[in-house]
Amino acid sequence: MLGKINPKQIQGMMKQMGISQQELNARRVIIELEESNIIIDDPAVTKIKMQGQETFQISGEAREESREGFSDEDVKMVMEKTGASEEKVRKILKETGGDIATAIIELK
Repeated sequence: MLGKINPKQIQGMMKQMGISQQELNARRVIIELEESNIIIDDPAVTKIKMQGQETFQISGEAREESREGFSDEDVKMVMEKTGASEEKVRKILKETGGDIATAIIELK
């Protein structure tokens, strides 16, 4: 049934009902959870305003990252550069606050 209504008509009906939507030019969305972050790079984000409330619709490919201040990819890269064990790399990255360059220097 909605397939036959043209998009401009749908926009007009939404406007009459007090609903507005806006596409946002977002580069990254980070959802901070207690123990990790969900990160969506290059997301499609739509802000919807209805009855005085704003909601956001986010779509894109999500990845989870630990809240340690560094990602698993960071750990792998430091391991490759230094030959150190994962346990040792994670320890140094925690000590350096996730500073990859300093971690590599300290492990070499």
